Amino acid sequence: MARYSQFITKHAKALVAFWVVLIIVGSFFAIKIPEYLKGDGFKVNAEHQEVMAQLNKNFDVPTDSILVVFDKNSDATIKKALEKIEKNEKSIDSIQSPLDNKKQYSPRLSYAVLNFNDTDQDLSPIVGNLRTLTEDMKGVDYTGGPVISKDMNAASQTDLMQAEMIGLPIALVVLLLAFGSVVAAVLPILIGVATIITTFFVISLIGDSVSLSIYILNIIPMLGLALSIDFSLLLINRYKEERMTKSIEQSIQIAIQTAGKSIIFSAICVMIGLGAMSVIKVELFQNIALGGSIVVFFAVITALTLSPAVLMLLGDRINKWTLIRVKPSATSRWHAFATFVMKRPIIVVIASFIILGAMMIPIKDIKLTIPQIDALPKTFDARSAYEKLDDEFKLGQETTAYALVERDGGWKNDDGREEILKLQKSLEKDPLVKDVQTQFSATDLKSVKEWNQASQLPQMKKTFTTAQNAFIHKDQLMMPITLNVAGDSAKAQQWARDWSSENFKLAGSPKYNQEIFDEIKDQIVKALLIIVISTFIILLIAFRSILIPLKAILMNIIGLTSAFGLLVYVFQYGHFGLEAGTIVLIIPVITFCLVFGLSMDYEVFLISRIQEEYLKEGNNTKATIDGLTQTSKIITSAALIMIVLTGSFAFTDIMPVKQIGVGIAIAIAIDATIIRLLLVPSLMKLFGDWNWWLPFKKK
Repeated sequence: MARYSQFITKHAKALVAFWVVLIIVGSFFAIKIPEYLKGDGFKVNAEHQEVMAQLNKNFDVPTDSILVVFDKNSDATIKKALEKIEKNEKSIDSIQSPLDNKKQYSPRLSYAVLNFNDTDQDLSPIVGNLRTLTEDMKGVDYTGGPVISKDMNAASQTDLMQAEMIGLPIALVVLLLAFGSVVAAVLPILIGVATIITTFFVISLIGDSVSLSIYILNIIPMLGLALSIDFSLLLINRYKEERMTKSIEQSIQIAIQTAGKSIIFSAICVMIGLGAMSVIKVELFQNIALGGSIVVFFAVITALTLSPAVLMLLGDRINKWTLIRVKPSATSRWHAFATFVMKRPIIVVIASFIILGAMMIPIKDIKLTIPQIDALPKTFDARSAYEKLDDEFKLGQETTAYALVERDGGWKNDDGREEILKLQKSLEKDPLVKDVQTQFSATDLKSVKEWNQASQLPQMKKTFTTAQNAFIHKDQLMMPITLNVAGDSAKAQQWARDWSSENFKLAGSPKYNQEIFDEIKDQIVKALLIIVISTFIILLIAFRSILIPLKAILMNIIGLTSAFGLLVYVFQYGHFGLEAGTIVLIIPVITFCLVFGLSMDYEVFLISRIQEEYLKEGNNTKATIDGLTQTSKIITSAALIMIVLTGSFAFTDIMPVKQIGVGIAIAIAIDATIIRLLLVPSLMKLFGDWNWWLPFKKK
């Protein structure tokens, strides 16, 4: 990287000017990012989606619905509101009024259903229009998927600002303690902002062609800011070390050539985790893999172009406004700590494993769910309106699945009708099935003979034809099936697995949830293998050792498992003022894929320094002490910043975002303390020269 580092120092002014222009232009596009975000990203291109498209096309089953909730409103108010909505919002395909369907009506609470059939329609503007239309009517609220999605988008933007207001000042304090001067502390944060703006700029350019989840609004800044500051910390720290004995230009070039390699390696590890996530064909994971890869790419680019270019222009002014005199990193305190650990390796290993084992215990109770209405803060009307409906009408205790069955020869003949009855009776015997709707249940007829006789009566023929056409289209039969369990329950998912077949396809909440759970379950092993094998190969090449990569992978898995245990303790058991709940399905996957790569940054930084010392004298114990002494401060500072920036999302309101932030913060904290500062050096001591063994390695 010698030529590259020379190029950077030679063209520093031009590079800074280029970045300034890019940031200004990118900002205009970046602020529009919320406009491109739609839905929570829990979508799989599988049977549910395929069947729903067929149901919408051939049976007018709506693709989406909005619920209008009337709290203690009179019939006249309900009628007036619905007439106003129907007159002013032409995109609505049909309205199910509580005045016509008593199942949606009670004296205390009623609800109407607004149905939409356009699969590509963005309902967010419609939600805003509906709220404007009835804002002067007391007790009229809206809920349902599109409303919740819009409110989640709004909450995500608020959460992002709130997390930044908490995390950035604390990160600034940590940087100030690490560097001592205000300029050096502010620079990494400015580099992080540049990374986020350019990432959002690129994403805005592809926003119309890619379906983007609302969660990337939080994950990209969280990851981009943390990585950029982490990388800048390494680069500036090395620059300041070299500046003690070398010129500004030489110091920057050496920093790029040394710390730059660690930055690139770290980015590769994170990208491996993100790339592995993309094998899971759930839209949210695809979004995070795409957005995450872009932000990691720009974190590297800003760290290796903008950051050293600014350093070149600043020179010794990087130390301007020095508030704290920082001692060199190899302090006697860290040396004493390293010596203590190395003198008692067995005790440290046993104690560490006991602590980590205790943290793992709660994981046995982990309950994973897809985010529901409880992901939205309680302050939002969409959540309170839904909870009122659930209390009044028990909406969450039942769910509807749709069966789509095809038959050669069609269904409008006696053999077809006999088969419909057979299917209906078979479904009705299932203990989870509360109701099955067919042309027979709609007309209260029990046999094909009764159907044939009744349908021949002139006064009944039209009614029976309408009933038949509601469930049959050419060779397709549609059957709505009501289950007496919640759509996201394990029982409903198993019901969907048991009944779904090539000739009996399903859609609805049970199938939707089952497909997402099964896709993650079926692909997670493949994703983990990609991460583990790729990491092993990279570490094998880097350190020319079999044992070090194996230990690193094992330590990461143990640390992450402990973090998941603590996550269950906090969120599922309901500690630290939190209401007991469940763990969002995506959290273990995202945390594992991201943290596995991030933690390798600290592993490589520590082991590289140990290896450097070992190659000098061949003394494994001394090399480990010296390596730990020289790197402990920078590892601790980098990890603390990562913990602060991700952990600040603990104070946000959207539960999945809160769990992601806390999960990453806990995992990094465990890795940077128990794993990296205690277990790794202790095991290095116990294995001695075997740490550096590689078959057929030339001495």
